[in-house]
Amino acid sequence: MSVAKVTEIISSSSKSFDDAINEGIKRAGKTLENIKGAWVKDQNLVVENDKVVEYRVTLVVTFVLND
Repeated sequence: MSVAKVTEIISSSSKSFDDAINEGIKRAGKTLENIKGAWVKDQNLVVENDKVVEYRVTLVVTFVLND
C-alpha cells in the first residue's frame, strides 16, 4: 500500500504556459521524490504595455511518500 500527498506550486515563464509547467515540475523534482502526476489548477498572465510578459501556472503535484 502506498500513500500519496499533493502540494501546490506556482511557476512562471516569460516564454509560454508549457514552459512554466515544465520548469515547475523540473524544480519540484529537486525537492520532492516520487512525483507521479500533476494538474494545472490555474493559469494567469502578467501584461505590461499591452504585451504578455509572464505566463504563470498553479500546479497541484502528486507524489508518493517513502516508506
